Amino acid sequence: MSTAPEGQSVPLSRNPNYQLLWISQVLSGVGLSASVIAFPLLVLALTGSAAASGLVLGAIAAGQLLAGLPAGALADRWDRKTIMLSCEATQVVAAVSLVAALWWDVAHIAHLVVVAVVMGVSAALFRPAEDACLPRVVPAEQLSTAVALNAARASMAQLSGTAVGGFLFAVARFVPFVVDALAHALACTLLMFLRVPPREIQPEPTRHLGREIMAGFQWVWGHRHIRVTALCAVVLNLFFSAFYLIVIVLAVARGVPSGQIGIMAAMLGVGGLLGALAASRLSHLLSPYVSIIAVFWVMAALTPVAAFVDSGYLLGGLLAAMALLPATANTTIITRQLLLTPDDLRGRLSSVLGIVTGVAATLGPVLGGLLAAAVSGTLAVLVCAGGIAAAAVVATLSPTLRGFPRHPVVAQTPGSEPEPKPERHRGP
Repeated sequence: MSTAPEGQSVPLSRNPNYQLLWISQVLSGVGLSASVIAFPLLVLALTGSAAASGLVLGAIAAGQLLAGLPAGALADRWDRKTIMLSCEATQVVAAVSLVAALWWDVAHIAHLVVVAVVMGVSAALFRPAEDACLPRVVPAEQLSTAVALNAARASMAQLSGTAVGGFLFAVARFVPFVVDALAHALACTLLMFLRVPPREIQPEPTRHLGREIMAGFQWVWGHRHIRVTALCAVVLNLFFSAFYLIVIVLAVARGVPSGQIGIMAAMLGVGGLLGALAASRLSHLLSPYVSIIAVFWVMAALTPVAAFVDSGYLLGGLLAAMALLPATANTTIITRQLLLTPDDLRGRLSSVLGIVTGVAATLGPVLGGLLAAAVSGTLAVLVCAGGIAAAAVVATLSPTLRGFPRHPVVAQTPGSEPEPKPERHRGP
């Protein structure tokens, strides 16, 4: 089992290492969100091309996908604190280079694409390193609370960064990127003081990256609880991402003002934030099984309502309601996954799950666009509702989810008997 940090009874609010990690990533997230919202505005101002804006934003996602799988293997072999520091420092350099180019009026699309790729790669490298560090910084009995607070942190950073990004861009084109550089510099400074307890077994040097990446896939697929909950996340990401695009298309077709559509998007973030803030308490009140299937059934019940609502405000309230419960289920699932997985595989666990759910979230809008083009908006909404309802039935009947344990599991050490044993080629 992972060695718990000193002072297990100390609450997270007085755990200096967790506080350093949490605050640093609030700052980093605000800066990143401000840059992401400013990127398309900057490209449009420089070129007037919506296609070029899409290219730059796509470069961020491409960087994350390309680096996602190697990132987990590297996080399991390299020093994780060093990875996090390097990612923050690299983003400072990238943001400063863009500020300088804008200041001297020499910015070009190629430069913006490179900066976007650096941002995506850095995010991909940072996440598994942080996820793998978390059980070493936080005692096992507080891990679910830390996971919930991290989800709230991400929502807070995204909401605030997105809100200020457009305003800062109106002040001057380079200002959002100055804020981004300062935020990452502060985050890097805070992380320098982070103390991560030493790993029980020192990692061996990376010998064959491809094989180590495959070991991560085998771990995820070989453990029934991880496999089934990952499939649940993939299905929900796919259908909800499709539904979200369809709702926007439907709102535009029904004449909903663009300002209300912006409020719709903000309400989704507010719902996610409120859900994350309540996740720690709800994860203790609800059984894991109830918290997971409740997400499916609430979404299945609320999704078709969008077909009959014309108000942007009501649609925003609907999206907020749909975003309330996923954080509770995620807290339960992620906590078990981290405790079940040996320390030398936690980075790969994070990267594999991030990739499969990210691909589903990427394909979702494609599915939504195809549905919106092929059938009426109302029917497209109902198709998404049907898909989620079908998944809800499967999840409800799943013996794996019904047997999902409430109490934390004991983390494994290499060579110990897995708990539960890997089961292959078994359905949900």
